[in-house]
Amino acid sequence: METSLDRLRAAQQVVDQLKSELDAVDVVLPSLGVDPLTLAGSGPESPYPLVDLGRCNIDTALRLAAVLSEGRR
Repeated sequence: METSLDRLRAAQQVVDQLKSELDAVDVVLPSLGVDPLTLAGSGPESPYPLVDLGRCNIDTALRLAAVLSEGRR
């Protein structure tokens, strides 16, 4: 049975993987992390944690858009 702690660990692994992939293409999302508000529930029916992509400046947003565009080609 999956617990809240298991879900938190899974969410953190996803965040770490995403950070690593973004670093590889020189994109840094400074606020990237697990959204702490979604961890407030408890018990087996609690919501799953969300990955917060956060806020970034215009240059970072443009870089991310360029990387995504290149990936579609």
